Amino acid sequence: MNSFKIGDIIEVKVTGIEQYGIFVKVNDEYTGLIHISEIDNSFIKNISDYAYIGETIYANIIGINEDAKHLNLSIKNMNYTNNADENRKVKESISGFLPLYNQLEIWIEEAIENMKKEND
Repeated sequence: MNSFKIGDIIEVKVTGIEQYGIFVKVNDEYTGLIHISEIDNSFIKNISDYAYIGETIYANIIGINEDAKHLNLSIKNMNYTNNADENRKVKESISGFLPLYNQLEIWIEEAIENMKKEND
């Protein structure tokens, strides 16, 4: 018998992301799903903007299926990350600044060329 109750806020680990939701591991026995409709009140273009695989987040239990050992979860209207920023929604991507770094040399060369053209 578990001690989960609807309304509990629990810590979970993200194990998968699909177009329709975020899969999580609750503990060694239970799994869970945060359906896309339970992520945010606004339109969600990319669920990966809200969580990433391997991340530990908090979720609200909104349904329990004891037979399947599965929880229906929600992160709507709550600070679901360990981050202290209450307004945080979009995470920095896993690649971070790498795309900018990769483009930097090209931008510098273009800027130098444009300055040469302006001075001619």
